[in-house]
Amino acid sequence: MKLTRTSAEMVAAAKARIREIPASEAVALAGDQNVVIVDIRDIRERQRHGFIPGSVHAPRGMVEFWVDPDSDYHKPVFDQPGKTYLFHCAAGWRSALMVATLADMGFEGAAHITEGFEGWVAAGGPVQMPEPRK
Repeated sequence: MKLTRTSAEMVAAAKARIREIPASEAVALAGDQNVVIVDIRDIRERQRHGFIPGSVHAPRGMVEFWVDPDSDYHKPVFDQPGKTYLFHCAAGWRSALMVATLADMGFEGAAHITEGFEGWVAAGGPVQMPEPRK
């Protein structure tokens, strides 16, 4: 089957119209009270590779519903005017698509870590491992 648009083209188009923050700059923003770091990776990725301390976990499949104040699934963490929401996935592809979707929804203040969690780790960002399962 021939697609009319590839995933790589979609990511490139998203990146052309969203705010990207390089991992090295994102590390410097850790702990800033005006920044909410949002991890959209699958829970298994967080368990396997760890996560950014203090980050909010919002699975990719739920973000649109969690940010929408009219949704039954709305989460108050996404209702903080003036904050920068810094999204990330593993390599920056899913988060680019996520931030473009949020822009389409009119959600303000969203950006993403250009190189994702992999870039965060490479830039020396802190990583917290989850508690072992009992």
